[in-house]
Amino acid sequence: MSKSPESTAVNGIRAAIGIGGLLAAIVGILVLVWPGRTAMVVTAIIAIYAIAAGLTYAGLGIFSKSKGGWARVGHIALGILFIIAGVVALMSLGQTMLWLAVFLGVMVGIMWVVEGVVALTTLGDASSKGWSALFAVLSIIAGILLLFSPLWGAEVLWWLLGISLVVLGVMNMIRSFQFGKNAA
Repeated sequence: MSKSPESTAVNGIRAAIGIGGLLAAIVGILVLVWPGRTAMVVTAIIAIYAIAAGLTYAGLGIFSKSKGGWARVGHIALGILFIIAGVVALMSLGQTMLWLAVFLGVMVGIMWVVEGVVALTTLGDASSKGWSALFAVLSIIAGILLLFSPLWGAEVLWWLLGISLVVLGVMNMIRSFQFGKNAA
């Protein structure tokens, strides 16, 4: 007795949701149990990605027959910059990790301030002016706090990421058992 294509597709989706949930939960647990080491691994992955991207850009510049001279030079220069950044990051993972954490904290702080200002500018169109104003004020305050202490903010965001990954991962594993039950 052969399975229908729909049944095979549902089983594939169910497996993907379950495996994705399991991986998310595992990464979340790693973030919560070993936050520093996990951040270091993430930093190393980013550094390795930079080196791989650099090699790709440099290769495009060197071996491309269809690009003009300046495009080839630009690709080679960009490739060299990526490679240097990746090697420097790998040679000083701890410093790079801290720099990335501060950068992330500053970027999220800026985004929250801008998001709050945008929410204030759209108050006239909001159906719930009270909630929109509260959101705007809290977003601006949270953004300013994050800008004044970006490393602390990045640490809090890291913990929230870990907690979210665990919770959402478990939820997806549960969902995977229920996915497609009504379609059968």
